[in-house]
Amino acid sequence: MKKIKWSIILINLFLLLGYFNYSVVKKEALLSDGKLILLKLAPIDPRSLMQGDFMRLRYDISTNIKADSISKRGYCVVKLDSIGIAHMVRLQKGISPKMPDEFLIEYTAGNWDINIGAESYFFEEGQSGKYEKAKYGGVKVDNKGNSLLVGLYNDQFIKIE
Repeated sequence: MKKIKWSIILINLFLLLGYFNYSVVKKEALLSDGKLILLKLAPIDPRSLMQGDFMRLRYDISTNIKADSISKRGYCVVKLDSIGIAHMVRLQKGISPKMPDEFLIEYTAGNWDINIGAESYFFEEGQSGKYEKAKYGGVKVDNKGNSLLVGLYNDQFIKIE
């Protein structure tokens, strides 16, 4: 009986490690192969005093959307302008239809707006001053609607380091 318990523990451990490694590989692929798009930030209280040096992000594409009138999960379809800033075209339930010049960002609907999964940006303690000037969130996206926040950008489209 003791061998069976240890076998179950080891199998679960290998499954957990396998899943963890798979998710790391997916994120690394998104970072290397994903398309960088800039999402304009909407005004919001920039810091959370209770949680330390962290900025809550809100995107312009998620404003003026009535969350109760859309599906709980779906895709925000965006097009890029000539300088790489994303503008929302429509919201849809599935991956298709999608034109070649459009990009998908998966969303979940909250109580007030949509959440694209990159609503927080943590930074080093004492660095809040430079991030207050952020105007855009840089997000890498793939063709399946997965997104990953890679940094904040100023009004001259330069990544804030």
